[in-house]
Amino acid sequence: MKHTRIRPFNTKDTYPEQNLDNDLCQAVVASGRTVFLRGQIGQNLDTSENVGVGDVEAQAEQAMANIKMLLEEAGGELEDICKITIYLIDPRYREVVYRTVGRWLKGVYPVSTGIVVSALARPEWLVEIDATAVIPN
Repeated sequence: MKHTRIRPFNTKDTYPEQNLDNDLCQAVVASGRTVFLRGQIGQNLDTSENVGVGDVEAQAEQAMANIKMLLEEAGGELEDICKITIYLIDPRYREVVYRTVGRWLKGVYPVSTGIVVSALARPEWLVEIDATAVIPN
């Protein structure tokens, strides 16, 4: 069985200011059940417009909306999430981001890892969230 690739793109289109040429996608559904999501940021998936520049809460909200949309496109839902990883560029953002994520995942109980990094792929991005889900039979 081949994996299903959701919303494929090439980095030369996504990051025109950088000399990149990688074929990627927003999500991969493996063996029909496991969904691996690309790290989501404060960016509208349909327009590539940055959302909430300078506002970490708005960026976390958009990232979670993206995660929900991608899981639904894969045939799943937020309740199928097993693991999330949250990347912050400043540890002071932790409380507001975790409250935002907590509202979206209330009652889901995924395992979670939080990491503080020096930067994300673009300077306007303050938080990135990725998720792995398993869709039940």
